Amino acid sequence: MKIRIFKIACLLSIILITGCSKENSNNEINNEPEVENNLIFSDEFDSSNTIDTSKWKHEVVPPNNGSWWNGEKQHYTSRTDNSYISNGTLKIVAKKETYSFQNSTKNYTSARINSKFSFTYGRVDVRAKLPSGIGTWPAIWMLGSNITSVGWPACGEIDIMEHWGHQPAIITSATHNPACHGGCPNVGVGKTTISDYDTAFHVYSIIWNENEIQFLIDDDLKYTYNPEVKNADNWPYTKNQFLILNVAMGGEWFTIDPNFEESIMEIDYVRVYKI
Repeated sequence: MKIRIFKIACLLSIILITGCSKENSNNEINNEPEVENNLIFSDEFDSSNTIDTSKWKHEVVPPNNGSWWNGEKQHYTSRTDNSYISNGTLKIVAKKETYSFQNSTKNYTSARINSKFSFTYGRVDVRAKLPSGIGTWPAIWMLGSNITSVGWPACGEIDIMEHWGHQPAIITSATHNPACHGGCPNVGVGKTTISDYDTAFHVYSIIWNENEIQFLIDDDLKYTYNPEVKNADNWPYTKNQFLILNVAMGGEWFTIDPNFEESIMEIDYVRVYKI
């Protein structure tokens, strides 16, 4: 989920090759961790009701004059109305309601949850069932922990999964960095179709090492981001990143169904392995 506008470019597709990297030609998954021994962070969301604050923190302060970037229409809250744990899954609830925060009033609320854990290189698996509804924008993504010192996009961004409710069943992934973070020339756009995105759980993953980032769905390799010549602009992915789980509402290039009331993203688990 990009911090600035024009979020759609440089999408690492799920079928097509983009112009800012090369695809793994033999479709092999590289550097798979030994699952039993290399787990370095996890949350199975088996606790009762509240989120584990030793692992996660809510981000609720809008950074753009009372709003979030990209023309989003929601406020994020730390209320259990918008995020809670039940029956073994984390629920992030986007809903239609009037809500004011720091003298800014919005017509939608949701939650944005950041991991306190950060890491460099590893495999991330997130098993999730996505929300539905025109205007929803769920994302499972990562940002460089140095964002407060170097800013975006210099910190680097890795979008493990994004979905827009006005494009049902289409799932995308992306990287954003100084070399490519929207409107990039000679960059193709790709996507994959998952028809049961909102009724079944799928595992959205990356494998990230010093050479490349591989994107997977249900352990099926979809794309590899691997610039042939790496530099600080196209490969800022040498430092710690943290995880973000959120559902935004609306954006500058799409609207929200006026009849929308509520929709939920469910997360069964988040697991990070050292490689």
